[in-house]
Amino acid sequence: MNHSDVSFPHLAPDERIDEINEHLRLIQKKQGLTFGTDAYLLAAYIRPQPSGRAVDLGSGTGILPLLLLAREKISSVHAVEIQPAFAELIERNAALNGFADRITPLCRDVRALTAADVGKEVDLVFSNPPYMRPNAGKKNEWDEKYIARHEVHGGVSDFCAAAGRLLRHGGRFVTVLRPDRLSDLVDALRCSGLEPKRMTFVHADADAEPCTVLTEAVKGGAPGLRVTPPLLLYQPMQQGDRSRTLTLQAQQVYDTCRLYYG
Repeated sequence: MNHSDVSFPHLAPDERIDEINEHLRLIQKKQGLTFGTDAYLLAAYIRPQPSGRAVDLGSGTGILPLLLLAREKISSVHAVEIQPAFAELIERNAALNGFADRITPLCRDVRALTAADVGKEVDLVFSNPPYMRPNAGKKNEWDEKYIARHEVHGGVSDFCAAAGRLLRHGGRFVTVLRPDRLSDLVDALRCSGLEPKRMTFVHADADAEPCTVLTEAVKGGAPGLRVTPPLLLYQPMQQGDRSRTLTLQAQQVYDTCRLYYG
């Protein structure tokens, strides 16, 4: 892997650095939205395209491009982020981990993004988009988190439309979203010329309703959706357990960055 030997970087007072999977180091904003399970799930769900050009819509810290490049699942990626401070953070994280030549930060609004902005149509678009409507839930104290979680600068339909404009025919759009937005997602995909082809529901355990849905759509694809077996994150708790144990498949997500069927 092409990781950098850059010395410990200078951090602003509102930043911290974390060691994460794949021997990566990630600078994060203390008051910004930090990455979690969704990022690992989405990175694992994406099929390898070692020579593929990709775009990440709403990249945040750049965690998804870093995970995918560390596993050689893509060749290069434009990381699109509307918040200037985070676009600059993506550039720093790319350099810190030795991927400055393969990650191109792009401070743009996805609603105005075109294929010309990334050179030409790409093979893959992926996104962990804002999942809450603008007026839903409590407003975050910090605007960075509010923008990341709420559809302030574009909703599900806008992210799907952007993917439709960016992808070549046959290219794939992979996303992670909350199940309560699934009807919006499917409608937006089809309106953007993207046919949902593969879908996986993620549950905390066998007794829980799904907490997340992973979807892969193909530009210009024929109708026909495959719903895979569900992913259960945790094994049943035994009497006396004080913590939860990941299932083998969930552990595989973290260990191998792979979660796909067929």
